[in-house]
Formats: sequence, structure tokens, C-alpha cells
Amino acid sequence: MSQKIRKAVIPVAGYGTRFLPATKAQPKEMLPVIDKPIIQYVIEEAVASGIEDIIIVTSPNKRTIEDHFDNLPDLELWLEKNGKQEQLEKLRKISKLANFIYIRQKGPYGNGTPILNARRIIGDEPFAVLWGDDIMIGLKPGLKQLVEVYEKYQGPVLAALTVDDSGTNKYAILDTQTIENDIYQVKSIVEKPGPAKAPSHLGQAHGYLLTPDIFDILAHTPLGKNNELWLVDAISQLIQKRPVYARKIEGTYYDTGSKLGWLQANIALGLEHPELKEDLKQFLLSKLK
Repeated sequence: MSQKIRKAVIPVAGYGTRFLPATKAQPKEMLPVIDKPIIQYVIEEAVASGIEDIIIVTSPNKRTIEDHFDNLPDLELWLEKNGKQEQLEKLRKISKLANFIYIRQKGPYGNGTPILNARRIIGDEPFAVLWGDDIMIGLKPGLKQLVEVYEKYQGPVLAALTVDDSGTNKYAILDTQTIENDIYQVKSIVEKPGPAKAPSHLGQAHGYLLTPDIFDILAHTPLGKNNELWLVDAISQLIQKRPVYARKIEGTYYDTGSKLGWLQANIALGLEHPELKEDLKQFLLSKLK
């Protein structure tokens, strides 16, 4: 019987330079999409996929993330006194979403470092990795789709999306063998190879479901491009040691770490919002005339 996936690591220690100056004094993960910060969508997806412990790998300038997922008694009392019950209930649910654990990132730059930082908290369990600025909207949570593959095949699973030629410059690209519909075994992974060298148009994006043997590999992975510790380098070594799978995720993916992706997420979710959709639709139509 497979171990239940209970823990997720969410790295948020980056500077968010693509959104400067907006992110000079606030984390990019706290930028709003409609009326919720980006990272809340990420955590809600994790919880809907069965995650109980959220491990946020953070830095000194990200305290507002901790505050957001904590209780705020003064605001709650004010809402209660003023009869704003609906807003009060929404706020109280946020801190109860999961068990939140915060650790400060230490070590070399690179997206492998926060994963290694969480090693003692993860222990010998399989775990998820989600990025704090990725939103996946669909009938079934994206992470849940990875969990289902793990439960069936008992191996690490990468989330994948079909990308165009320009996407081969933005994402790690997978060379795969089809196992069944939208599920693949990964033969190799190449970081941003460009269209001429890409082995496919299946890009790795959104998240991972990893097994604890990744930690020893990460601990001995040499620093790579820009003298940083890259998770994809460790996964490349993992592929040589055991079967690693990919699941092409069903749903719509928004990279809200980019200005365009953030705008697209706001517009798309705004067009589904019961209070906003009609006025927003009319506004957009007026701008397209």
C-alpha cells in the first residue's frame, strides 16, 4: 500500500523581479487574482488534493505570506461587530486550510535549494512541490492528477503541458514514452533547450510529486547554470535510477509570475465571477471595438 501524500513544499523566497516595482515591498505571491492572493489558489489546490501540511520556504521579505495564513483577531472582531459575516467566515477559513510550516531558505541560489531545506520536515515520505505563482484551473485539481498517477505507478510524477516552439525556451522539455492516455515514462528532461534541440513539445510545468530519494541526489548535485542548484539536474539523475513519470495535466495553466499570465488569470477568472462577469465582458468588448 502506497504512502499517502500529506506534505507539499512551496518555495517563495525569490525576489519577484519581473514585477518590480510592485514587488519591492510585497511578495509576488501575494499579488491578487480577483480577491485572493496567488498563493492562496496554490494552497487551495494542494488541500483539495489531500495535502495536510504546507511547508513554505520563505525569506525575510515574505512575512506578509505568514500573516495572510494566520488569524487576525482585530480585523475579525471588526467584521463581526459590523455584521460582515460572509467576509468573516472567508477570513477564518484561510488559517484553517492546512497545517502551515515556515522555514527560511538557506544555501545556494536555485530552485533545488528550498527542496533540500525541507528535508528534515519531509523525512522519508513522498511529497509534492508546487510553485507559489502557478495557478491551475480545472474540474480536477492539477496536483490530484499527479497523486493518482503516483498511487498507480509508485514513482515520482512530473506535471506536464503541451507547449509551442516558444515554450521550449521557457520550460524544461521531456523526452518520454507513452504509458497510457496522457501518462508517460520520462526518458530524459532538458532545461529550456529551444525548438531546434527540444526532444518533444511536452514541457514540465506547474509542479512535481517526488520521492524522498531525491534528497540524497540533490545534496550531491553540482551547482549548474549561473552557479545555482537546479532541481531539474537532480531529477535528471533520478531518472537514471528509477522510473519517473509525467502526467499531462487537464486544466488551464496560468504562470502568474509573468505580467501576461497574471493579467490572463485575472481576466479569465473575472469572466467566471458571478459579480463581475457581465460588466467585465462589456468592458472588454468596448476595448476591442
